[in-house]
This record gives sequence, C-alpha cells and structure tokens, in this order.
Amino acid sequence: RLQKLKEMFISKFGSAPKFYARAPGRVNLIGEHIDYCGYAVLPMAIEQDILIAVEPVQTQVVQLANTNSLYLDFSTSVNNIQINKTKPQWHNYFLCGLQGIQEHFGLNNPTGMNCLLDGTIPPSSGLSSSSALVCCAGLVTLRANGKTLSKVELAEICTKSERYIGTEGGGMDQSISFLAEEGTAKLIEFSPLRATDVRLPSGATFVIANSCVEMNKAATSHYNIRVMECRLATKLLSKSKGLEWRKMLRLHDVQSKLGVSLEEMLTIVEEVLHPEPYSTEEICKCLGISLEELRSQILSQNMQDVSTFKLYQRAKHVYSEAARVLEFQKICSEAPANALQLLGELMKQSHISCREMYECSCPELDRLVNICLQFGAIGSRLTGAGWGGCTVSMVPTDKLNTFLKNVKKAYYQTDGQRLAVENNNLFATKPGRGALVFVEA
Repeated sequence: RLQKLKEMFISKFGSAPKFYARAPGRVNLIGEHIDYCGYAVLPMAIEQDILIAVEPVQTQVVQLANTNSLYLDFSTSVNNIQINKTKPQWHNYFLCGLQGIQEHFGLNNPTGMNCLLDGTIPPSSGLSSSSALVCCAGLVTLRANGKTLSKVELAEICTKSERYIGTEGGGMDQSISFLAEEGTAKLIEFSPLRATDVRLPSGATFVIANSCVEMNKAATSHYNIRVMECRLATKLLSKSKGLEWRKMLRLHDVQSKLGVSLEEMLTIVEEVLHPEPYSTEEICKCLGISLEELRSQILSQNMQDVSTFKLYQRAKHVYSEAARVLEFQKICSEAPANALQLLGELMKQSHISCREMYECSCPELDRLVNICLQFGAIGSRLTGAGWGGCTVSMVPTDKLNTFLKNVKKAYYQTDGQRLAVENNNLFATKPGRGALVFVEA
C-alpha cells in the first residue's frame, strides 16, 4: 500500500514524499455519547486507517489530493485557512488539524505541503474516519514544521480543532487515535486525559458491521442537539441541588460536586426531571432566566430554533452508560468464568439505552443488531454517534466464520447496494496501534 501511495504521489506531484503519517479509526466497545459529558469511554483502535504521504515545500501552499477520485483535489494558502461548516467536505477536516497545530504554536510562517491521502475507514460509518483525518493532519503539520508534542497534547489539540467544523465532540475519537496500543482496548478518562489498558477476554472476537446508512455528524443537527440537551439537564439538576448552575457544563460536574455515585445520580434524575419534553419557556422558568438569556448565554448559535428538549431521557442514558463502562472494565480485569456473558449483557443494555433513551439508533441499526444476536453474537450494539453507521458485536471465536456467513446472507445479500460493498462493511477486528509518523528511508 505504501509503495502504491508513493508511486501515485510521484505521478501527481513530480517528486517523492519525505514522510508518511497514519491515524487509525476506532470502534467504541461501550460508552456512547458520554465523553462530551465528562465520562470515561472504552474504545479500541481498528486496523483501518487514514494514511497521508507528505512532502514539505517552499511555497506557502498546501495541496491536497486523495487516492479516491470521489474526493476532489484542493489547495489553499497556509496563511488563509477557511473552514466551511455548511458543507463538510473531506479537505475541511484536514484544515481543522492544520489550523489547530498552527494556532497552538502561533506559527507565522507555516510550511507548505503536498499531501496525498489514502483512507481505508468506511466514511460516515461511525468508525471515526473524520477524526482520524483531523488527527493525521495534525501529525503531518507538526512534523512538517519541525515541532514536537506528547500524544496527550496532540489528542487535546485535535479534539479542540475538530470543533472548527461545528461538531461539539468530547475527545474520545482523537484520544484513542493517538493513545491506542496494539492488542489492548483502552479506558479513556478526561480532565486530565489518561488511558488505561483493558485486556479483552480471550475466546471472543469483535466484529464490525456497517448498516450502510451514512451519518455525517457535522452535516446534521441530531448530534449537537444531544450535546445541548445534556448541558441543559446539567443546569437543571445543578439548580435543584443548590449548586452554582451557571458554571456547570457537563453531567459529570454535577456528580463530582455532589460527591455521589452514578446510581444515586440516576435516583436524582428520577426526582428532578420529568420524562415529557421541556419547552424553552419551561427551562427559563426552572432556571429563573429570560428567553433572551437562555439564547445568548446557554444555547449555541445553531440551536436557536430548537423549541423542545428531552432532558430526563438524555441524563438517564448518560449516567447509566457511564456505569456500564466501569462495570465492563471491572469484568475485563477480574475475568470471571462467565465474563463473556456479562460483557454481552452490558452491550445489549447499552444498545437499548441508545435506542430508547438517547434515540440515536435507526431501523437499520436495530435490525442489524437483532440479526447479529440471532446468529450467535453474545452482545451487539450500535457504535459511534449512531443514526446510521456501524454495529459492534462480540462473537465466540470458534463461531466466527458461520456468523459472518449468516450475517452476510441476512443483511447484505438482500440488498444490491449493500452487496456491492459488503467486503469493507463486515469484518472482524483486533485492537490496533495508534497514530505514528514514518520517514522515507
């Protein structure tokens, strides 16, 4: 693959690349939509990745090309980066990483580059292709400008810089992309960012299946509405407990300020919030503020027109999912005889909560989860933001081949479009390694 990329680079730019950078995609085993609420998640890097061949150049221009002809070439001056939020095209994610590093170092005279990108992560599939591209671009810019940072610093900068495209992400994708190590999943905790190895039990394999429903986080408002609903739930829970609610942004802040367990937080949610949606008027009344203040101080720019918010359901999902992550880690470290059954159960509960409380599933994902469970998966759930994208299933290794054959038949071979792409869309994966740079010898 590297040789092929090098040859394409030479035919495109007339000279050889000086170095390459790669950043992996990821699958989140458990802990969906809780990183931006401050809670730990449990992902692993996959073997699929973004690979970029690079040649620093004297001109202050970045030229981007893609091995996939569907993605058009792009070039821009390094001193005038414009990120278009309205139409999130592939090069805008590269520009996020580029701008993030430039701003961090205050580079006045950044190096121009010729870059050729090759990606093996299915796009808009919930396997974090966009974050892998942001991370890879950050790494490329760092190297081309002769700067160095720790992996943790890189992950934090790339998390912030992906927000330039309008996605209010929490940092899981960028953290696992940099901090992953081969052979182990990671428990990733935030503020401060840290990663702990989680050894997955033997006897089972994780299988990713793409629903073939594309979901682009930056192009839809579902994702950012959920972020806002969690923020509003934080404010209402804080106010009801006499905390300084104006300063509280994440559901985790409420728990840590109150010093209670996740189970106790679930009880508080039941006492304080009601299952019916909240109108903006009711939220203002609960907080004792005007609509004007709600709009200018709390709601983000792209949330001004949303008139109802589901706070009870979102908070309930976040606190229960955060507890499932810790339980998953505990089972992996204690490795009881029935570990696989227990982990499978947690994955199933996670999917039900994503479907019913967070409403981030879709009919195709639900169908795919059911098919995977029917054909022998011990646990199965949506992974990534949802509303399309992939499922992850834990399958006994000795049943893997029959499982793949049956799922192929039941989900992919019933539909011509899915059949055409099934090879990239149904695969077993092992925990892969994190982002790195290698130099042309």
